[in-house]
Amino acid sequence: GGGVAVGDVTLYPIVAPALVLVGVMMMEGVARIRWDDYASAIPAFLTIVTIPLAVSITDGIAFGFVAAAVLALATGRRRDLHPLAYLFAALFVVRYALK
Repeated sequence: GGGVAVGDVTLYPIVAPALVLVGVMMMEGVARIRWDDYASAIPAFLTIVTIPLAVSITDGIAFGFVAAAVLALATGRRRDLHPLAYLFAALFVVRYALK
C-alpha cells in the first residue's frame, strides 16, 4: 500500500528524498574520475548515464563493467583491470544474453 499506480508500475514517492541523497553521495566520486583518460572516463560516463536511462542501478553498473572490459582490451591495457572485473563483465554479458 501507499503507492501510486502509473500504468503498469506502482511508484512510491516517499522514497524520493532518500534516492536524491544517495545520488548526491554517488556524485562525490565523480571528482576522482580521470576524465583525461578515455579508457577510464568512457565506462564511468556510460555508467552514470545508463543508470537513470535504464531506471536501474544494476543495469548501469553492468554496462559500466562491460564497457570497461571492452575498452581495456581494445586499448591494449588489459592489465589495468583486475581479473574479477573481466569475470563480472563476462557474467553480465551472459546474464543479459539469456534474458
